[in-house]
Amino acid sequence: MSALSPVAAVTTEDLHRAADRRRVHWLRSRNSRLLLLLTLIGPGILVMLGENDAPSMLSYAATGAQFGASFFLPFIVLTFAMAYVVQEMTVRLGTVTHRGHAELIFDRFGPFWGWFAVGDLTLGNFLTLVTEFIGVRAGLGFFGVPPVVSVALALVVVILFSVTSRYWTWERLTLGFAIFNLIFIPVALLAHADWSAVGHAFLSWGPLPGGFTANTLLILVADIGATVTPWMLFFQQSAVSDKGMTAADIKHGRFDTAIGALLAALAGCAAVIATIPLFVHHISAAKLQAAQFAQALEPYIGHFAAALFALGIFEAGMVAIITISSSSAYAFGEVTRTAHSLNRPVREGWPFYVVLALIAVVAGTLVLIPGAPLEYIVLIVNVVAVLAMPPALIFLYLLCRDPEVVGDETTSPLQNVLISAVVVFLTGSGLLFAVTILFPHLLPTS
Repeated sequence: MSALSPVAAVTTEDLHRAADRRRVHWLRSRNSRLLLLLTLIGPGILVMLGENDAPSMLSYAATGAQFGASFFLPFIVLTFAMAYVVQEMTVRLGTVTHRGHAELIFDRFGPFWGWFAVGDLTLGNFLTLVTEFIGVRAGLGFFGVPPVVSVALALVVVILFSVTSRYWTWERLTLGFAIFNLIFIPVALLAHADWSAVGHAFLSWGPLPGGFTANTLLILVADIGATVTPWMLFFQQSAVSDKGMTAADIKHGRFDTAIGALLAALAGCAAVIATIPLFVHHISAAKLQAAQFAQALEPYIGHFAAALFALGIFEAGMVAIITISSSSAYAFGEVTRTAHSLNRPVREGWPFYVVLALIAVVAGTLVLIPGAPLEYIVLIVNVVAVLAMPPALIFLYLLCRDPEVVGDETTSPLQNVLISAVVVFLTGSGLLFAVTILFPHLLPTS
């Protein structure tokens, strides 16, 4: 008679996730559709509003200040539609496999590609976190808060949210922060924009302002990078898994992601509209660093609206620091086969929490170094995100087409066409930008 296989010990993570699933089953048995939806939403809204981070909102602000109500407003909506197509795949992978994105790449394509994906993610996340702290510093700087205090406050919030040892608590706290991304909507209303011009921009979708130049290409690629980035894939799939969602919850996960994309598109367009007064009064955004946008807007939209804009930049950076740090910790734990869950107490999953805190601390410390060209760094980080996106998308696409990974949830022919179009578009954008950097004479400068 063969020996029985050892039974894995039940962890705190298992108990917490089981409690969450019992609640979901109870709500289903009671046919409580609204409460069930409110229970299951979270990762999709967080990933979309988290992507409306400080560099993204400042990129949108630079777009409005430079081009006004133009081609870029409907273009932002299109980029969030692309983001939905991409993130919907992570919902299916997370709910069906109950594993994170890095773990699946590691197992399916081998250690080399697993570490390659994590290395690509870690570099991108670190650079992005630097700009998030710039946003936090800039937003609170409008109110006279010293940079050291701003960075310290952000780090304290990240650590306090993370060590709750409960994914559900972390998610709800972060969602409470994230919803304030919509603060850009009242700022847009207070900007007294020409709404007929805004409506015309959406309905007509005119040509690229000024033609295809190096400058417009930079803004174009930066706005793409403001919407679709690698950390989103890793974060949402890991969050869906950590939340304990199953294949029965895919419909809710899709709705959650669609709502997040809609809210994020509204906030992104609002940030563009909010800075149209700078375009109208010929104020060059190229001269504005992150901390100066709210100050530049104040004479035209008033102190209250400018203060809301500054708070919006602070919120955008804060939510992104929380979510991006978590995505790095998730990926590290998945490929090193150590604990990787916000449902684990610190004593059980301390490597996960150390990585989460360490990447945030180092990035925040670098922001305190004086003299960096902040606005240019913000734009370039979004461009780097576009260049890093194709490898991540290819892995995602191959995993979603593999029946051994997702079973019956493989992508449909229509989804394959949409995904292929998104991959080609993002890859082409990144390559085009790289070519113009290497051969700047190919495009006019103005």
